[in-house]
Amino acid sequence: MEQKVLEPKLQQALEKFKALDEKITHYSSIIGLADWDQKVMAPKKGRHVFAKAAGTLRTEVFKLSVSPEMGELLTTLTLSANSVVLDEATKAKVREYKTFYEKSKSIPAHMFQDYSVLTGQANDAWEEARANNDFGRFLPYLEKIVEYKRKFAEIYGYEDHPYDALLDEFEPGLTVKILDPLFAKLRESSVRLLNRIQKNGKGTRSEIFNQAFEVEKQKQINRYILPIIGFDMEAGRLDETVHPFAQTVNIGDVRLTTRYLEQNVRSALFGTIHEAGHGIYEQHINPEYEESVLQSGASFGIHESQSRFLENMVGRSKEFWNYFYPKLKETFPGQLSNVSVDEFYRAVNTVEPSFIRVEADELTYNLHIMVRYEIEKALIAGEIEAKDLPSIWNQKIEDYLGITPTSDTVGVLQDVHWSFGGIGYFPSYSLGNLYSAQILRKIQKDLPEFHQLIENGRFDAIQDWLKENIHQYGKLYTPNELIVKVTGEVLNADYLVEYLEEKYSAVYEL
Repeated sequence: MEQKVLEPKLQQALEKFKALDEKITHYSSIIGLADWDQKVMAPKKGRHVFAKAAGTLRTEVFKLSVSPEMGELLTTLTLSANSVVLDEATKAKVREYKTFYEKSKSIPAHMFQDYSVLTGQANDAWEEARANNDFGRFLPYLEKIVEYKRKFAEIYGYEDHPYDALLDEFEPGLTVKILDPLFAKLRESSVRLLNRIQKNGKGTRSEIFNQAFEVEKQKQINRYILPIIGFDMEAGRLDETVHPFAQTVNIGDVRLTTRYLEQNVRSALFGTIHEAGHGIYEQHINPEYEESVLQSGASFGIHESQSRFLENMVGRSKEFWNYFYPKLKETFPGQLSNVSVDEFYRAVNTVEPSFIRVEADELTYNLHIMVRYEIEKALIAGEIEAKDLPSIWNQKIEDYLGITPTSDTVGVLQDVHWSFGGIGYFPSYSLGNLYSAQILRKIQKDLPEFHQLIENGRFDAIQDWLKENIHQYGKLYTPNELIVKVTGEVLNADYLVEYLEEKYSAVYEL
C-alpha cells in the first residue's frame, strides 16, 4: 500500500502533537505511580505534602493539555483537508485531546491545582473518617469537592442535567436521559427477582463463610489463581490497600491491590479476580498505543465490563469452581472438608441484601449503584447537601434493600470515590454489568465451548477472544462504537436481565 506524503506543515504539526502526547502520558504514568504509592506504601505523616506534590504535577499535565500549543495543534489537525489523511489511531488521539481541551480550557490552572491538592488530602481524611466512623472528619473536604464539581459541570456545559457533564468524564456520550430508562428496567427486574428468591428460593450454605480463613493462605490462593486466569505477574504485582483498585503505570507495569479480611474470604478472592479483569485489559492493549493517550481502556464502563465479566460471569460460574475448588479445598481443608463443589458454588452466589457494595452479590449489587446514582444527581443539581448524606444514604438503602446501615463506616463512608472527586463514576459499575452481559452473549456465540474452556482451565482461549475483540483497541474507539463493533448493537439492558433471571432461577431452584 502506497504511503501518503504529508504536507510539511501537517507533518510538523503531527511531530509536535506526538511529542506533546508522549510528554503528557509520561507525566500521567508517574502520577499513577504516585497515586498507587500514596494508597499502598507511603507513611502516614508524609501524605499531606505528598498530596501537594502530586497536585503540582497534575496541574502541569493539565496546563499542557489546555495550552495554546495544544489548541493550535488541534486546530491544525482537525482541518478537514488535514483530517482526511490522518490514520485511525491519530484521529482517535486528536478526538481524545480535543474533547478534554474544549471542556477544560476555561478552568483556571490555579483552580485545578487547588482541586487536585484537595482531593489528594481528602483521601487521608476519608480513610480516618471511615476507620473511626466519623463522617464529620470527612465532611469539610466533601463539601468543597461537591462545590468544585458543581462549578466544573457549569464550565463543561450540558444540555439537560448538570450531572450529564460529569457522567461524560467517565462514559463519553452518557446522559441521565439515556441512563434512567436502563436503570429503571434493571431495577424493576432485580427487585422482582429478589422478592422471588426471598419467598421461594432454596437456601444456600452461606454459613460456611462465617469462620476464619487464614490471611496468608488467602494470599497464596490469590497468587495461584492470577496467572492462570491471564494476569501476567511479570508485567504486574498484587498488594494490599484499604479499598481495592488497579493502577496502570504502563502496559508492562500494572498494579493490582486487594483487601484481606480473615472473617470474609470472599472479599479478597473475588476482589482480586475483579481487579485482575482491569489489569489484564491494560496488559493486552496494543503496544503501538503505549506512551500515548490511547494506552487505556475505552471508558470506565467498558473497563468495568471486563472486571465484572471476569469476577462474576467467569469467577462465580459453576465451571470455574469445578476447576479451582480442589485447590481451594486443599488450602483450607478444615473449613471446606464437608462442603461439596456444588454447595460452594451456590454459597458464593448467595443473594442477600448487605451494606457493603464491594461485597454485594451479583443481583443486589446494581441496587447499591442506583442509590449512589440518585444521591449524586441530587447533589450536583443542588437538591441536597453533603451534610445531609448520612441520613439520606441510610433511608435509600432501607428503601432499596430493606436494611438500615448500623454505622456510617458501613454506610455513606464505605466508598473511596468521592474523596478523589469521582462523582459520576459509580454508574460505570452497573454499565459494566450491562456491557458484560451483552459481551457474554456474543462470546458464547463465537466460542460455543465457552463454559467447557473455563472448566478445563483454558482461560487463555477466552482471554485471546477478549484481547482480539476488546482489549487491544485501548481508547481507539468510543464506548458506543466499541460495543456496536463487538456485539452488533448499542447497549441493551435485556441481556443482563435475562442473564440474572436464568442464573439465579437455577441457583435457587425457582
